[in-house]
Amino acid sequence: MRILISGASIAGPVLAYWLTRHGFDVTVVERAPALRKTGGHAVDLFRPAMDITDRMGVLPRVEALATGTTRLTLHRQGARRPVRIDLAKIFQATSDRHVEVMRDDLSEIYYDAGRDDVEYLFGDSITAISPDGEVTFEHAAPRRFDLVVGADGLHSNVRRLVFGEEAGLTKFIGAYLAVLSLPDTLGLDGETVMHLGIGRTTGLYSARHLDEARAVFLFRRDEELDYHHRDVPRQKELLREAFAGMHPQVDGWLAELDGPGPFYFDSITQLQLDTWSRGRVTLVGDAGYCPGPAVGGSTSLAVLGAYVLAGELAAAGGDHERAFAAYEREMGELVRQSRAFAVGAARSLIPASRAGVWALARGGQLVSALPAGLTRAIAKLNSGGVRMHDSMHVKDYAVKAPA
Repeated sequence: MRILISGASIAGPVLAYWLTRHGFDVTVVERAPALRKTGGHAVDLFRPAMDITDRMGVLPRVEALATGTTRLTLHRQGARRPVRIDLAKIFQATSDRHVEVMRDDLSEIYYDAGRDDVEYLFGDSITAISPDGEVTFEHAAPRRFDLVVGADGLHSNVRRLVFGEEAGLTKFIGAYLAVLSLPDTLGLDGETVMHLGIGRTTGLYSARHLDEARAVFLFRRDEELDYHHRDVPRQKELLREAFAGMHPQVDGWLAELDGPGPFYFDSITQLQLDTWSRGRVTLVGDAGYCPGPAVGGSTSLAVLGAYVLAGELAAAGGDHERAFAAYEREMGELVRQSRAFAVGAARSLIPASRAGVWALARGGQLVSALPAGLTRAIAKLNSGGVRMHDSMHVKDYAVKAPA
C-alpha cells in the first residue's frame, strides 16, 4: 500500500517511521527545499510521546539536545523585585517523564530515524487530490496513492484541498504567539528571564547547545487581528504595538525584529473539525486537531496521533475506512481534553487582571518552595489538569517483522 504524507516537521516523520515499520510504502512531500531551520521554539514532550520516542530508538539523542532550562526569573510589571521559580519542580509536577527540546532539533531527529526507508520530496507541494487517490504536484509528475495524510500544520494545504477553507473550522481562543531568534546577550545558562503584565507575557531562553536565544511573546486580543499569515512586516508591526513600553529589556528584544534572526507569528487557534478523515484522506497532528500552539501540548499530541494512525492502519490490514474510524475513536477524547486544557492554559499564562498576574507568580513560588514529592502527589490528583498530557495511554501495536 502506497501512502503519501504532506509535511516533514514533527507528525509527518513520526508517521512515516511507524508506517514503514508496519510494512507500508511511504512518500513524504514537503514544501520547503530542505528540513525547516526557522529558528524554532522550545516544545515539550510528555510521557506518552517520550515512550513513543524511546520505541523509535532516538530518545538518548532527544535528551542530549534538551534545552536544560531549570530556573525562571520572573519580573512582574510594576513590582520592584523579581520572583525566582524552580522550573525543574514545575516540570516534575506536570510529568513523570518530560523533556523540553527545540522544535527544529526534534524534527531533524525524527526525520533521521526513518529517512532511509522513506521517499522524501522536498521543494514541492500537493495541488489536487482526486477521490481515487490521483495526486498532482506543483513540480513532480502526477502519481497515484492509496492514501494521503495531511501532516502539514495549522494552515494545512491538504485540509484546505479536502475540507475547504479554514473559516468555520477554527476557533480563535483570544491570544497570539510570536517567537524571535536573537543574540544571547544575557549569557543564559539554564535560565529563562520572563516579564509578566496584564494581557501580555514575554520571556527569553536558550538551550545548552545554542549560541543564540529565543524570545517568546504571548498577548491577548478579544478579536482577531487583521493580517495575512505570510505578511511578516505586518506581524512585526503588530508585535511592537502589543509590547510597547513594557520594560527596557523587552524593548531591546523587540529591537532585534530588524535583525536577521528567524521570526514566527501566529494566532493561538484551535481546530474544531468533527472528523479528520474524508475518503482516502486523513489528517494528523496540528493539521487535524491543533489545540492551540504553545498552550495545548500539541507536539506530544501530534507524536501520539501519528503513532496511533500508523498502528490502526496496520491493525486494519490497510482497510482505511476501518482504520480511520478507529484512529478517531482513540484520539477523540484526548483531543477534546487538550482543547479544554489549552483554553485554561492561555488564560493562566496571559493573565487578564492584576490579580491574575499576582496569582501566576505566587503559584510558581509556592511550587518552588514545596518538596518535589508533595507537589507531584498533589498534581496527580488532577489527571485532567496539569497532568492531562501524562495521562494519555499509549497502545501497543504489533510491528511487522523484517523480511
